[in-house]
Amino acid sequence: MGQAADANGIQFKLLNRSRGPAVWSPRAQCDKGLYSSWVESALAGTPGITTLWGRVSRVLVSAGSVSGVAFEDGREVACASLVVTTGTFLNGLTHVGRHQVAAGRVGEAPSTELAASIRAMGFTVGRLKTGTPPRLDRRTIDFDAAVRQGLFTTEPGDEKPEAFSFLSKARPTNRAVCWMLHTNDRVAGLVRDHLDESPLFNGQIQGIGPRYCPSLEDKIVRFPERERHQIYLEPEGLDADEIYVNGFSTSLPAEVQEDLVHALAGLEAAVILRHGYAVEYDFIQPTELSATLEAHRLPGFFCAGQINGTSGYEEAAAQGLVAGANAAKRARGEQPFRLRRSDGYIGVLVDDLTTQGCVEPYRMFTSRAEHRLLLRIDNADLRLTPKGRECGLVSEERWAAFTERRRRYTANIGVLRQQSIVGPSGRRDAALTVLRDPRASLTDLVGQGELRLETDPGRPELDLQTLEAEIRYDGYLQRELLVAAKSAQEHDRPIPADFPFNRVPGLSREMVERLAMVKPETLGQVSRMAGATPAAVAVLRVYLPRLVSGGAQ
Repeated sequence: MGQAADANGIQFKLLNRSRGPAVWSPRAQCDKGLYSSWVESALAGTPGITTLWGRVSRVLVSAGSVSGVAFEDGREVACASLVVTTGTFLNGLTHVGRHQVAAGRVGEAPSTELAASIRAMGFTVGRLKTGTPPRLDRRTIDFDAAVRQGLFTTEPGDEKPEAFSFLSKARPTNRAVCWMLHTNDRVAGLVRDHLDESPLFNGQIQGIGPRYCPSLEDKIVRFPERERHQIYLEPEGLDADEIYVNGFSTSLPAEVQEDLVHALAGLEAAVILRHGYAVEYDFIQPTELSATLEAHRLPGFFCAGQINGTSGYEEAAAQGLVAGANAAKRARGEQPFRLRRSDGYIGVLVDDLTTQGCVEPYRMFTSRAEHRLLLRIDNADLRLTPKGRECGLVSEERWAAFTERRRRYTANIGVLRQQSIVGPSGRRDAALTVLRDPRASLTDLVGQGELRLETDPGRPELDLQTLEAEIRYDGYLQRELLVAAKSAQEHDRPIPADFPFNRVPGLSREMVERLAMVKPETLGQVSRMAGATPAAVAVLRVYLPRLVSGGAQ
């Protein structure tokens, strides 16, 4: 997927750049058509893959384990392992105003027979909801006038885009711009006037929607103090005329959506190619699954994606990797593949799902990871490539590139330990000491000839980013290990009944609400609460003695 994004991305941005490397996050706007073609070609060229097209109706079970699937046309296919990735199609129901259609995606029939088969096996099944915004005809948008009048601002992407794949030797290229605009009073008024026609607010939708990706209606109702909300116009491809209105998800009636779009600056004459809609669907409570994403109650049955209660492409892809690898390993009689929370965000994601379950669609955030100083984008290959190699998922070419990068890293650390340089303070000191000064830049020092290090000729900045981050965070990482050792002793620390959770910095609004409702008596109870992240427990561990000793008033 990283290689596909680098090859077919049309705009690249590194998010959270103003903060530390531990939360940097690359984002790509990809050409939808080119991306699909690239992946199809990659699959077609991969030995051992056979594609069967059809609508699956039932899971076949023999001797208490999965034995195959049955198609609606009567065909049956035997298998030792099965990965179910139904997205929003499991009993899918779309909503546009009061108009409902049984569909997993607009114009595509839902998986109703498969949903009945899964329910019949006794799985704990719930109902969730997601939504999508309108798509507009690019040719009917007044970009020039809106930008000239300051109603839109262009979002051109980073000057030096970051590649996703460690195998990409060249920087990706920005080939398109996005545009940012804002909602206004007229938009807010239209939403309020038609709330009784919104499936989200008139009781029509029973499923729970994503808290962190709210619809337009949710934004207006939940944040009445906000005068405006950001909207992004994103092209779906270089040659596509379809514009995705990011941040404008809605399920209001089609005629209301027309008025909402036309109320936005520059979109007064915009033509809607496809109206926004909400979709409800079934999901399996992920506490039904083990850390391999295999069902406890049915060996050989693996689940990945929105069927596990998550929302988002990245979350789905991460689960697909874990479930796919483990399904193959089970079929071959091999030991399972597991990632710990300290290995990567995939480990955090899977652990959260399988131990805490879902009360709402799950999204992955850096705040969910207690080891996020370790889980950086620059060291992902150093952390995970050996694990991929053990699974047989890493080619010889990729392994050779990785071992060379690991060798360079080890050699460079040795150089930095032995060499002394002149830092920003003007004093000569050990290189490792100098580089812990926030004013020091490893890239600058190498460019000035103060240091000679081995780097990848194609992407020298990657080797330098990893070295600089490891050195800068070293003290914090050592402190984190000490905190982890103490956590076992502090597990039963009492929490006063009147403890002011709202005064604890770093707790999300969602976490404060849940703590106030549950009223946990100990820190251990907090860690076992549904939705309580290890990061939240760590923050409470620090502030509990401070706020208790200082008084809870």
